[in-house]
Amino acid sequence: MPDSARPLRLLVITYYWPPSGGAGVQRSLKFVKHLPGFGVEPTVLTVDPAQAAYPVLDESLAADVPAGVRVIRTSTFEPFDSYKRLTGRRQVPYGGFVGENKASRSQQLFKFVRGNLFIPDARRGWNRFVLDAVAELVAAGEQFDAVLTSSPPHSTQLIGLELKRRYGLRWLADLRDPWTDIYYYKELNHLPPARWLDARYERQVLEQADVVLVTSPHTKRIFAAKSPNIDPAKIQVLPNGYDEADFRELSQPPTDALLVTHTGTISETYRLEQLLAAAAECARRHPDVPLRLRFVGKVSDGIRQQAEAVGLAGHVEFVPFVPHHESVGYLLRSTALLLAIPDVANNRGILPGKVFEYLAANKPILCVGPIGSDADLLLRETGAGRTLPPDAYADLLDAFEGLVARWRINPNLDLPGPRPTQYSRRALTERLAGLVGK
Repeated sequence: MPDSARPLRLLVITYYWPPSGGAGVQRSLKFVKHLPGFGVEPTVLTVDPAQAAYPVLDESLAADVPAGVRVIRTSTFEPFDSYKRLTGRRQVPYGGFVGENKASRSQQLFKFVRGNLFIPDARRGWNRFVLDAVAELVAAGEQFDAVLTSSPPHSTQLIGLELKRRYGLRWLADLRDPWTDIYYYKELNHLPPARWLDARYERQVLEQADVVLVTSPHTKRIFAAKSPNIDPAKIQVLPNGYDEADFRELSQPPTDALLVTHTGTISETYRLEQLLAAAAECARRHPDVPLRLRFVGKVSDGIRQQAEAVGLAGHVEFVPFVPHHESVGYLLRSTALLLAIPDVANNRGILPGKVFEYLAANKPILCVGPIGSDADLLLRETGAGRTLPPDAYADLLDAFEGLVARWRINPNLDLPGPRPTQYSRRALTERLAGLVGK
């Protein structure tokens, strides 16, 4: 048992850490920011950014790392430099090369190699450097009450598996996404031996971790069904959230436009054709109301083409990736917010981190996705908006008509009442702190 006179010591192992940007870094970063306030002293073990393969960078996130937190960075060995040289691309791909040009033989080759030679993923080359670093800490007399491994990349969970075996540390496996049930898994073209090995790794992690953290109820159900040796009670739903400090700026909805904003990655898999058509029709019906759609972040060419095809060219704005604090500013300077759930397998459990920041912005939310999904249930619980299927053109048009009618009365459609404090990063970190020392 830890000495009650000192803070609990938690080793946080995460590949994504500032200067990495994007959604993957937020969870571990915010946990580490708030843990000291609950009697937990985190040490972060991450990758050297000079050798890391980050899809995006966001230098501004370094400001959230508490001054007293020790961050240890290690070397790594990964195949992405070869990938970039052979393909001529400057950025590493998202999600195991999914979304890359399917007609390209080189992309298909790399996807096959990724799916069969790098199990669970291509960042596994980092693991040995992390294990060496932990061995040095232990040899120097360092003691930790628990270790938290954050993934993706799910190869990070194999580090936790080995640390559990070597040192008997209490192990919290934090899985932000499903593993072998992730929506793009079939596109990796695993051969049977690779598929078997990956499933075995997944099962071992779920069975041997002391606590498994997931971000949605549906993901808990998926993992609990993987083996009869998994105690469902140890799988804790600890969703993403919003940091109150990120929302100090006052809401400033525009008065000269009805502005609906989406932040983050969006592609054809989100099936926005009918939504875009409904927005275009609403704009045609009400030429006196300046209806605008704004997409902030990575947007596929297909979405841009769909917007142009339905006549939205003069009503849509595309803003490239921006630092996180600027993304929050775009939310606060909107009339309403658009959330989209991709039309993929197991999408009922997709609960994007952005939805909690949407809630913190106190704007009405229009969600395109499956009814009864975890995202839909969250919006119902908080009264923040409604979810409509992606092919429900009439309902989507009605939703835009409703926004127009309300905007004519008052261009400020901000929701009444306080933010849902149970989804603040601080409140969620308090729950995590309670799991560290059990």
